[in-house]
Amino acid sequence: MTTQTPTQTHAPIDTAHAPQRTGVLTDTWNVLVRELRPVLRDPFSALFSLVQPLVFLGLFGPLLVASSGLPAGETLQWFVPGILVMVALFGTASTGANLLGEMQTGSHERTLVAPLSRSALLMGRALKEVVPLIVQGLVICLVALPFGFTVSLPGLALGFVLLAVFGIGFGALSYSVALACRNRDWMFWLIHQTLIFPLMILSGMLLPLDDAPGWMKVGAAVNPLSYVVQAERDLFAGSLGTPAVLGGFAAAAVTAVIGLWVGIRAMRRA
Repeated sequence: MTTQTPTQTHAPIDTAHAPQRTGVLTDTWNVLVRELRPVLRDPFSALFSLVQPLVFLGLFGPLLVASSGLPAGETLQWFVPGILVMVALFGTASTGANLLGEMQTGSHERTLVAPLSRSALLMGRALKEVVPLIVQGLVICLVALPFGFTVSLPGLALGFVLLAVFGIGFGALSYSVALACRNRDWMFWLIHQTLIFPLMILSGMLLPLDDAPGWMKVGAAVNPLSYVVQAERDLFAGSLGTPAVLGGFAAAAVTAVIGLWVGIRAMRRA
């Protein structure tokens, strides 16, 4: 189920002729540009990761239409926002795998001795995940449009902001796990697989949880992803100021704060 993008090779930072330490924002921008270069050189890696969500859209979507009895367009209004959240979840949860590859080749250690802020190293890496996330989300929306899917443009823009905030936090947590499992790759994937599917199922992104058992509803209530999913559905429908939207941004912000706090501490200890 999980799509692992190929390990990307980054150009090493020249530590011998590196300038003096600059501000955190400048360092973050420099790290972001460095991380994006492999994506721009090989954009097919980002497009390849679209296979899984498009399979869900093409195979799971018709089943929902048949079971709900609703028109295809109305079903897609409910289903497509969940698919976009799934893209953000799977994409950012696997980002630590790239860091594991860098640590194995020694590239990460060469980066650590550069005059860069440790927090900028993490934030630049996390921001890098936002770019392919937006591109993939736009492709999925375009694919769904001919089948009756409609979207509010302001809601779409805010929806991407919401996914970016959540993705930064969750990507930072993925990097933290990779740093903790640097000598045990299998442990990273064990944690990844153990958490990713319960989070996905208990968010209601693929199936509604209205008729779920009580214990599943309790799990959904403490799952921040469920609030993000509901907020995305309201935003795409053009309802920008609903309590669900506010709850989704609150859940994403809490995820981002916790993820960056844990990640920066882990990066500094590295």
